[in-house]
Amino acid sequence: MSTFDEAAKGAKMNFAKDKSYGDYLGLDKILTVENPLDMAHDGLLFIIQHQTSELWMKLAIHELTEARRCIAQGQLQPAFKMLSRVARIFEQLNSAWDVLRTMTPSEYTAFRPYLGASSGFQSYQYRLIEYLLGNRNRALTKLHEHTPEPHAALTDELGKISLYQVAIDLLCDRLGVPSLAGEAEGTAWEAKPEVQDLWQKVYEDPQTHWELYELAEKLVDLEDYFRRWRFNHVTTVERVIGFKRGTGGTSGVAYLRKMLEVELFPELWHVRGAL
Repeated sequence: MSTFDEAAKGAKMNFAKDKSYGDYLGLDKILTVENPLDMAHDGLLFIIQHQTSELWMKLAIHELTEARRCIAQGQLQPAFKMLSRVARIFEQLNSAWDVLRTMTPSEYTAFRPYLGASSGFQSYQYRLIEYLLGNRNRALTKLHEHTPEPHAALTDELGKISLYQVAIDLLCDRLGVPSLAGEAEGTAWEAKPEVQDLWQKVYEDPQTHWELYELAEKLVDLEDYFRRWRFNHVTTVERVIGFKRGTGGTSGVAYLRKMLEVELFPELWHVRGAL
């Protein structure tokens, strides 16, 4: 008996009437949608890089949405697991840039004309992640008016308070002060000194406020990986296209560098200098 036969002994071999691995994962759909419009060799790399990133972002949205619900209900232990998972998702997305950076400017130029006006700037899932975390710009929903479901998801999110605001609500509640989280708005969260003061109390006495202390560090860890992803995005774009204007009309590297300055949870970074 061959090694294969011995290893496969007892394995089901006929799936005419049963669900197979490919059926469960929908591989017939996934593996037939990546064909680039051009036939340049590196077009496939570019498309798969971005398709897989969108799949990871779908999972990140799933985890962040549930983490927000758990934090709102004071269920911090499962929320910690979800926030840690999202941080690892962005670690995975960071590694993906290493693969894309194997593409040279010459190779990218061979298929860039086929991209038209398409750009990662138009990713509604990326925008939804930012909205969930608190970096909100209502004007950018206009990019998605031509796609009803994504547009509805973004506008619906703007009607809710962000994950960070939910965390601040919990912080205030446990420290016995009125809420400082504010209402749901279509604008980015701006640092409040009084919120920083509350986080400082947590950091100065972690044993008394251990769950809040751990929540703060989970949020910092998440933003740390998110920032690395943004930084790797900038360096990859600069390496491949230099300072050309982006396909979607943005200023390219200049725009991406500006985004590096954005702080999702500003008080948690600023408090470090006050301790």
